[in-house]
Amino acid sequence: MPITLHDVHHAYPDGTLAVRGVDLTVDRGERLAIVGQNGAGKTTTVKLMNGLLRPTRGTVTIDGQPTAGRTTARIARQVGYVFQNPDDQIFAGDVRTELTLVPRYLRWDAAYTAERVTRAVDLTGIAPHLDSNPNDLPFPVRKFVAIAAILVGTCDYVILDEPTAGLDRPGTRQLLALMDRLRDEGIAVVTITHDMRFVADAFPRVVAMADGTVIADGTAADVFADDDVLARSQLQRLEVAQLARNLHLTDRAIRIDDVLHLIP
Repeated sequence: MPITLHDVHHAYPDGTLAVRGVDLTVDRGERLAIVGQNGAGKTTTVKLMNGLLRPTRGTVTIDGQPTAGRTTARIARQVGYVFQNPDDQIFAGDVRTELTLVPRYLRWDAAYTAERVTRAVDLTGIAPHLDSNPNDLPFPVRKFVAIAAILVGTCDYVILDEPTAGLDRPGTRQLLALMDRLRDEGIAVVTITHDMRFVADAFPRVVAMADGTVIADGTAADVFADDDVLARSQLQRLEVAQLARNLHLTDRAIRIDDVLHLIP
């Protein structure tokens, strides 16, 4: 069953209405990118998905269960959240200990803890760094440590906040491979990002937001071909899409291959 937001509004204590009337569903195993400029409501929307924020109106359900009345810690067992800056999420003095924080909190036995930690390490490729102090690791590696700490848990949905920020090309390729494996396990990945190349390469479904509302929900080709959506969400057209338009080939190109096969 999915995460479902129905007519969701959220107002901050100062009265700012950050999201209004959002209807959104995320299915297990799905990849969804939420895009839009700062202040569009992206971060508020994903924090509503995992209980870091609660709706002031409307309902959020996870696998059919409302988030109302449930603790954030309990919701986090289903919906993991990886912050943009890993330093906001990593607390232990070495990576190995960091990966056992969730198992200790949930009082897992040693065998199950070892199984979950081994899986997370394998998924993220951080085996060489288990005995390192996270503060001594390069920023990209710390990002994968933060992801691993979430993947030790049993969440069916993972939210990635600006996951490519600070990653080089090899790091981005590693992230894409990780996402492929999560998809194969039926785990949904939701991202909020300003990296439109990453969106076009990795996300079959894109939601664009502006002024706290969803203004488009479709494929990357659909969203990036819509001039009105791009203007309202203050997004730039992908370079390859602009090239294809300039050549009068198509309005729906999102990858260079989309252009090459149309050139006589």
